[in-house]
Amino acid sequence: MVKQSVTTDVLIIGAGAAGLMCAKTAAGRGKKVLLVDHARKAGQKILMSGGGHCNFTNYDIQPENYLCHNPHFCKSALKQYSQWDFIALLEAHGIDYHEKKPGQLFCVDKAKVIVALLLDECAKAGVRIETKCSVEQVQKANDGFIVKATIGKVKTRSLVVASGGLSIPTMGASPFGYQLAGQFGLKVYLQQPALVPFTFNPAFLQRYATLSGQSLKARVRCRQQFFEDFVLFTHRGLSGPAILQISSYWQPGDKIELDLLPTIDLLAELLQQKAKKPQQKLKNVLRNWFGKKMLDCFLADWKLDFADKALAQIAQKDLQALAYQFHHWELKPSATEGYRTAEVTLGGVDSNELSSKTMESHKVKGLYFIGEVVDVTGHLGGYNFQWAWSSGYVAGMNV
Repeated sequence: MVKQSVTTDVLIIGAGAAGLMCAKTAAGRGKKVLLVDHARKAGQKILMSGGGHCNFTNYDIQPENYLCHNPHFCKSALKQYSQWDFIALLEAHGIDYHEKKPGQLFCVDKAKVIVALLLDECAKAGVRIETKCSVEQVQKANDGFIVKATIGKVKTRSLVVASGGLSIPTMGASPFGYQLAGQFGLKVYLQQPALVPFTFNPAFLQRYATLSGQSLKARVRCRQQFFEDFVLFTHRGLSGPAILQISSYWQPGDKIELDLLPTIDLLAELLQQKAKKPQQKLKNVLRNWFGKKMLDCFLADWKLDFADKALAQIAQKDLQALAYQFHHWELKPSATEGYRTAEVTLGGVDSNELSSKTMESHKVKGLYFIGEVVDVTGHLGGYNFQWAWSSGYVAGMNV
């Protein structure tokens, strides 16, 4: 790579969802934009998201769908560039999409159509993109910043940090953005994996080994928060949408509680069956809701040895205890699977250090942080991509 000296209006570090959106928006306003990324190509996380079909937004975007130490911070960006704006962009490019789960929008084709859209928009606006380009040093200058990168020295009036979080290190995730924020005296919250499966101790894994790959719908609670969706047993522990969602609220040492029959009152059902068919075996009644293998695991683990008895032979207090166990199964995860499988990073640059209207640093004029590097983490279901689009757009309109 030939070293060069470059002068630009805007330098964006990170060619992911937020960086691409910021670049095309700023260049569309007539700004000279240079977008750099140390990866070999732009939009890598977009390409692998949503099982390769990119869950690009959600019909129902609300501030309550985001975790942030300042719960009001994301409101302005989400209002300035909403899910409807991104949907309109897709439709203008003729990209087909569908609602896979309530509210969750996915591309009909592969996610590469989203990357192609953004690259096309950037090309039309005149954005210069340099991949396989690492940033080595950033210095503040009177009229902006001087950045030393592998392509050479870059002088820029505005610097946008869209370098992402720590999730999926195999794709080149790095702490660059947090370190840069620290260099300029900005507060950064501790990071941890989010939207990530739980791991459990060997004893638990042994007891439930036969259920690996099986799932059921449950309501999962932790720290006054709950999500109702599928839970998947794995060879490491528990995964599935409900587990990924609650992992963003879990802290090491916390217990989680699973309601394995969230849509029924099990005790009422059992008492009703006891009155109707008192000679039915309890185990046979429970098979109305659970497969044999799963039910046998639960009964063995919880030592419910009266399950082979007829309902008429079981005291009501025992039925109450059994129902309580199914509705309040308490577990203590050992840990999470970590950044290796986490979809996003919790924590990051303190939102109180930034303007919610522009994403610019209060302390350092011309310095912006957008996307996952900021202390804004969305729920599962397209919310994190919408934050990328919204925060990227807002910065792009103000650089």
